[in-house]
Amino acid sequence: MKNWLLAFRNLLRNRRRSMTTLFAMVIGLTSVLVFGGYAGNINYGLQTQFVQHGGHLQIQHRNYFLYGSGDPVSYGLADYEHIIEAVKSDPELARLVTVVTPVLAVNGIAGNFAAGVSRTVFGSGIVVADQNRMRLWNDYGFPSTPKDLALTATSPDSALIGTGVARVLRLCGPLKVSDCAPQDAPAGWPGKSSQGDHEPEAEGAQPVAAPSDIAQLATLEANANTKAPEPHGARIELLTSNAYGAPNVAELKIVEAQKQAVKDVDDMFVQLHLAQAQRLVYGGGKPEVTSIVVQLKHTSQLGVARERLNALLHTTLQGQPLEVLDFETLNPQYGQITGMFAAVFGFIAVMIATIVMFTVGNTMNMAVMERTKEIGTLRAIGVRGSGIRNIFLCEGFLLGTCGAVLGTLFALLAAALINHSGLHWTPPGQTDPVALTVRVWGETGMIVRNALGVIVVATFSAWWPARRAARMLIVDSLRFA
Repeated sequence: MKNWLLAFRNLLRNRRRSMTTLFAMVIGLTSVLVFGGYAGNINYGLQTQFVQHGGHLQIQHRNYFLYGSGDPVSYGLADYEHIIEAVKSDPELARLVTVVTPVLAVNGIAGNFAAGVSRTVFGSGIVVADQNRMRLWNDYGFPSTPKDLALTATSPDSALIGTGVARVLRLCGPLKVSDCAPQDAPAGWPGKSSQGDHEPEAEGAQPVAAPSDIAQLATLEANANTKAPEPHGARIELLTSNAYGAPNVAELKIVEAQKQAVKDVDDMFVQLHLAQAQRLVYGGGKPEVTSIVVQLKHTSQLGVARERLNALLHTTLQGQPLEVLDFETLNPQYGQITGMFAAVFGFIAVMIATIVMFTVGNTMNMAVMERTKEIGTLRAIGVRGSGIRNIFLCEGFLLGTCGAVLGTLFALLAAALINHSGLHWTPPGQTDPVALTVRVWGETGMIVRNALGVIVVATFSAWWPARRAARMLIVDSLRFA
């Protein structure tokens, strides 16, 4: 107890130096915690986005993830309804799962014959009601209001496309797509004059009839719908190869063009109702899907749910070539982004620790030099070297503890100010700006780890000066002055 009292009184003897050292530790810990809260919030935001759109886990045909992007039809799940029922009826999974829904990947060529343009696209057929429920998942309490999909309450022949697809297919006018300047015809194309005249805008051109074979296929597909297509609005023809190798086409009504976060995806994105996608790919045959999305109540349940799903694959679903993949495997960019922020956070933490170490070490060295005669007096009255060392170590520990407490309080205050500042930014993988938030409050693990780190660094920094003070010869110490 005497050591702690002496250490505290020694720190107060030179308040300016002690306050300078303490200030360095407080600023360092505050910076680390604020950046850690910012990085952690990005990680949670990315996870929320991926889980809302693709679930925590997906059941797929074995090797579909590796080879199925070019030929999804060959990796279809024929008995997908039985698989969904097996997941929903399992007692252990029932308490973990919120949504289980099928998805069918679709590759094809989208055309706008009124403008004479087409392009390759990829997309998915979804159950809209299930996808709307998935977007309600907000396990980390982000201040956002989920919106229903644009396909909600639309006809079976409706579809959604990316803004890049809308530009290429020249549907900017009907779909109100911005950044859609008049397109120049490339040099050498038919109709390109030597003066470089612009070709007429597609939106103002008269509709051009589709080729007869495409029109016949579209008519046959339209007859299968219970609701006749509406004559107005933006429409495209989506041509695919069905499961039997024959071409199939559907005329789709485009309800909206939505910008996707990645330009390559935005230039090829199509989303349609699952029933429509199955008619395109399987015609009158038995419909299949390419994946079954499983969304859990909490991410912390992912390991248990995956283990149980794998157990089902070896029991109830035995004999089917299935595998279970989590959202981190399905979205490699998640690990890349979180890994980058973890590396930056570690680099900043090491820099701050180095600064704190040299600051505390310098403070302790100065204290040893100024108190050499005092050290000699203590040794002369019987205080052992270990006692002298412990006094200086206690000073370092007290400095670190005060720095940890004040740094944590300042970090919480800074985070609260940032969260209520009204600032907005666009996170990775999103297209709309969101409120800038820093998550420090509630991150007990991060706070404890970094606060303890400051205390350990401060105590360790005092060790070498304390060791030097403990090894001083009594005669030399008393002669000093």
